[in-house]
Amino acid sequence: MTPNRRQFLNLVAGASAATILSAAPQDAFASYPFPISSNAYNWLTFYWRQNKNWGEDLDTCIAEYAKSGLTAYEPSFNSAEEVAKLGTVLKKYQIAMPSVYVNSLLHKTDEAAKSIASVLAIADEVKKYGTKIMVTNPTPIRWGGEEVKTDAELNLQAESLDKLGAALRQKGIILAYHTHDVEMKAGAREFHHMLLNTSPLNMSFCFDVHWIYRGSQNSQNAVFDVLKLYGKRVVELHLRQSVNGVWSETFGDGDIDYRRFAAELKKLNLRPNLVIEQCVEDKSPNTLDALQAHIKDLAAVKDVFKPILG
Repeated sequence: MTPNRRQFLNLVAGASAATILSAAPQDAFASYPFPISSNAYNWLTFYWRQNKNWGEDLDTCIAEYAKSGLTAYEPSFNSAEEVAKLGTVLKKYQIAMPSVYVNSLLHKTDEAAKSIASVLAIADEVKKYGTKIMVTNPTPIRWGGEEVKTDAELNLQAESLDKLGAALRQKGIILAYHTHDVEMKAGAREFHHMLLNTSPLNMSFCFDVHWIYRGSQNSQNAVFDVLKLYGKRVVELHLRQSVNGVWSETFGDGDIDYRRFAAELKKLNLRPNLVIEQCVEDKSPNTLDALQAHIKDLAAVKDVFKPILG
């Protein structure tokens, strides 16, 4: 079975958005608008099905990554100590790190302060490598579970996100809120509460398009409604496609009309950070390795998002 993101994080030790970015210290290694990235998680899923471990030999892995034509990378970090090891290898292969994914647990009083401190410590390290966006998906009650958080827990989580985002903003980094499917349960109360009870100055939105689609029982209407509601908060997209509900091996045409999505972004005058997250799951086709798939992904994303890439 393909590992979930929580397992991945344990496996691998590895105003508006424009206003904040323009005010942030600039680094020639990662200028805005950023080049198209790929998340580390998709590479892990491809490696996993080949009985290999993504990140075990960082130099070999990033050397292969560079062959795909991708020039930016979104890794996941559990601690500040992991950053320098990866950052050194990325610089060797001239791969930028404009965004990173970090874990957080923000709905429990005794854990929220620890999570905020951990993310801020990571921020101090990643900013040395030009990182401008930190993506987080607050931990659910139980990964893969059906439980939902109480109103009190949601209130604390929103307060914690706002506090974290304000602190990151002082460091010249944007906090981007990310979701999976669990946040869409119970009328999507967790999802909406986070975006309606945090300041746009302190928290932006990482729109993982397919998780919104899957979390709303495969509704393309939900995808475009979320874009209408929160488009101005979007600073980053996670891009994944499926065919008949199953994650496809490469990005392209399928269940979600991404060409329409790109056109809507153009109308909204948005150019979010584009991050490929074309993972594979148990029923996905198995005809390509990670490198072959990501070469195709990069070409497809450039084609589909031509309206906003220029």
